[in-house]
Amino acid sequence: MATYDLVVIGTGPGGYVCAVRASQLGMKVAVVEKNATLGGTCLNVGCMPSKALLHASEMFEEAGHSFAKMGVSVPAPKLDLPAMMNFKQQGIDGNVKGVEFLMKKNKIDVLKGAGKILGIGKVEVSADGKSQVVETKNIVIATGSDIARLKGIEIDEKRIVSSTGALSLEKVPGRLLVIGAGVIGLELGSVWRRLGSEVMVVEFLDRILPGMDGEIAKQFQRILEKQGFAFKLGSKVTGVEANSKALLAKIEPAAGGAAETIEADVVLVCIGRAPYTDGLGLKEAGVALDARGRVQIDPHFATSLKGVYAIGDVVAGPMLAHKAEDEGVAVAEIIAGQAGHVNYDVIPGVVYTTPEVSSVGKTEEELKQAGTAYTVGKFPFTANGRSKVNQTTEGFVKVLADAKTDRVLGVHIIGREAGEMIHEACVLMEFGGSAEDLARTCHAHPTRSEAVKEAALAVGKRAIHM
Repeated sequence: MATYDLVVIGTGPGGYVCAVRASQLGMKVAVVEKNATLGGTCLNVGCMPSKALLHASEMFEEAGHSFAKMGVSVPAPKLDLPAMMNFKQQGIDGNVKGVEFLMKKNKIDVLKGAGKILGIGKVEVSADGKSQVVETKNIVIATGSDIARLKGIEIDEKRIVSSTGALSLEKVPGRLLVIGAGVIGLELGSVWRRLGSEVMVVEFLDRILPGMDGEIAKQFQRILEKQGFAFKLGSKVTGVEANSKALLAKIEPAAGGAAETIEADVVLVCIGRAPYTDGLGLKEAGVALDARGRVQIDPHFATSLKGVYAIGDVVAGPMLAHKAEDEGVAVAEIIAGQAGHVNYDVIPGVVYTTPEVSSVGKTEEELKQAGTAYTVGKFPFTANGRSKVNQTTEGFVKVLADAKTDRVLGVHIIGREAGEMIHEACVLMEFGGSAEDLARTCHAHPTRSEAVKEAALAVGKRAIHM
């Protein structure tokens, strides 16, 4: 029987990063993976392939609509969808091989099969009808999440698809109905709209991007509508019927009322994700779950079973790969006797559409609910020199600061490369910095990031270019 210091179940960003950090700290480590490739949802059917298609579809749209006004004359672009899917697959393969390399480099054993916790210090790994039991001092559950399903709507990954199927459609749907106006639905809707689909998004709530700053969400909705998105907010899809020609989606107001039927060629179900705990033997082993099916942990990631920890999408908190990575590092350090820690107040979030949306810290709604006195500084990209010359002026930067201390509590951005720009706010907030600190930090000119500085200046009502 093999014996380890740590066995990590799952090799998504949380799991493989945890394994690498534990190996760096001198532990003998194994990872357990039931799928054919390493990397979890993120690398195989999530974050990475979606970014490849977002990039490729953006280039397709740029070539068709933006090149000419910059003096670049090219023939009308033609879509080669199989080649675009191959581009996506090359990216997946490269990232998966990268994780395999990291396992070898750090001398981490890869155990292929489904993992099951048999009790304290024992993990069963099963594949192809065979199983083995490994002993370990510590276990980390990093099994991630699965697609959430809508009752009465059967996903076949051909016409009624999840995010997985939406990444591999064989042709561009004429009409795409997206159920759910969260990050994943809007990103994948953007891909297929650029490639020629008519996109309608149905959302149960009366707004898009639940949890993000309300002002940001409203402006972003207007931008998407300008791009061709149609929205039905405060609505729910109660059923989808199929005939030979189309899918017939029954839509009702969320508050109740008369139903209508909308035709679509493909329906994308994007209502969130659910923690993946099936087959892990958690109940039998004595690992407690909360009311939402997530693994319960203490502030040090420990579950109710001694020596068993959990991180990532399978526990509470935002279902983000980088949150899982930070937790993976923290729990490895805790197991090694160090002081691993994650600051949940500084976890950025990004929507990788065009323009991008990024956010870190508190929203205005959260500050109002908490009764926190705050000041706001905003700066539009229409007043940013680099954005003007590039003719990419949609969006703005918003900085929220404590009214008494000037400490930055939240930053929210809509704009080109917003996902890259948010990180100076993250660093500032990790050090407890103020809007004044940000406003007095020299920013290179001309850059889009100058808008962040100007928004910080605007907190004190002294923006220069507005």
